[in-house]
Amino acid sequence: MISQQLSKSDIKKACDILRRDDGVGAGNYVEQLSWLLFLRVFENVEAQLKEITEAEGKKYKTIIDKEYQWSSWAKKDWKDKDELIHFVSNKLFPYLRKLKDTNEKEKIGEIFRELDGNKIRSPYTLLDVIEILDKIEMTHYQDTHFLSQVYEEILQEMGAEGGWSGEFYTPRPIIRLMVDIIDPKLGDKILDPFIGSAGFLVESFHHIEENLKKKSKLGVKEWNALQTKTFYGQEKKPLPFLIGTMNMILHRILVPNLIRTNTLMEDVHNVPESQKVDVILTNPPFGGQEHKTVQNNFPIPVAATEGLALQYVMRRLKNGGRCGIVLPEGQILFGGGAFKKIREELLQKFNVHTIISLPQGVFASMGAGVKTNLVFFDKTGSTKEIWFGEVGGKFTKKQVIYDSHFEEVFKKQQKQEKSENTWIVPIDNIAKRNFDLSAKNPSKLAEEELPEPEELLKSIAKSQKETEQILSKTKKDFVIIESASKN
Repeated sequence: MISQQLSKSDIKKACDILRRDDGVGAGNYVEQLSWLLFLRVFENVEAQLKEITEAEGKKYKTIIDKEYQWSSWAKKDWKDKDELIHFVSNKLFPYLRKLKDTNEKEKIGEIFRELDGNKIRSPYTLLDVIEILDKIEMTHYQDTHFLSQVYEEILQEMGAEGGWSGEFYTPRPIIRLMVDIIDPKLGDKILDPFIGSAGFLVESFHHIEENLKKKSKLGVKEWNALQTKTFYGQEKKPLPFLIGTMNMILHRILVPNLIRTNTLMEDVHNVPESQKVDVILTNPPFGGQEHKTVQNNFPIPVAATEGLALQYVMRRLKNGGRCGIVLPEGQILFGGGAFKKIREELLQKFNVHTIISLPQGVFASMGAGVKTNLVFFDKTGSTKEIWFGEVGGKFTKKQVIYDSHFEEVFKKQQKQEKSENTWIVPIDNIAKRNFDLSAKNPSKLAEEELPEPEELLKSIAKSQKETEQILSKTKKDFVIIESASKN
């Protein structure tokens, strides 16, 4: 296996080559890289599936016919280079778009029907990218997984340049922490209503798979359940939907239950039990505003997307279900009005057991500097107390967060331990502060006790009024003194 640095360097080089092509440019290179990399890696996925199927004494039926597999056309010696572009645009894409008859074929067909076709005009651009991707040897699963990770890093970095990656990419250390806390298991129906690049579903799959392997309980029945009855996702935008679907297939979930839809357009006043799930893990869109027609789909109308998203996940959970959600440090955690009503309902109908405050810069590498919190709750009754944890450190585009930064907070969360950076707040105290769920570390408050914002404003107004009264009196006294001196 080649080094991670070289892999990232090579794929970045491929991106640069694609951007220079007249037909691709800055707006489409990620999409074009995605389908090329997908076909390159999927050939290896098929080889693994064939090996597993034949080991069980069954005959394997290829998903993509040999003529259209990567090795057949990408490694062919094209005497007429223009014939390569003709084949890709007029034969490969139409074939892939028409795939059907099995769930696996239908899913790949769906991917290529969503794509806007081959945008690469120069055969030399395509050949140069093929040469780069062919350098990557993938002889077993670890290599495929490794390359998928590199691809996600490229998405992160390239997206930060274009300003779109923060919309659907969550740093993987944050995802892994959330998955470890929720601890998804075989038999759970797991949903991400805002999938982005499908990181929560991919990491949940690895979490369950590894635990089954440790117990030697990963058989055909379990594998089929993971493939078809476990992972569900929804995504509004076409590019993240495509990337998320491809990402799941590259991680060996061949028929992901993903649909392209605007989640917030669903009316959640009366969600039937059949549509509720055991686990929700998500990083919803925040900072946006929705129209009143969308707000009417929710019991508590509010324009902010994070307010709607939180209400949505609350209503999609089964009794006993559990949720981990990323929320911004803002009105949703401490605001009044509709935001307070949402929090009050959350605390009364769900057990909010953990809130972890993240430093402001953890999303900086995706072009988003918003401070965020990880909120975990179960549908097992009302909240009695909340364990808070605070993660320290300074993070920027270059200084990114790693799994090691979460080791301490995860250990303490599992045991509900108190420390300098972890504390527990009873629900009565939270109710007294208007159901404010923002993390207020008592260790730091003791050092520097700051008043609440509302109290601070009142104090400033009072001081200003007192100052004006003193100035007014002083002015009057000065007039009296000056008048007396003249007499």
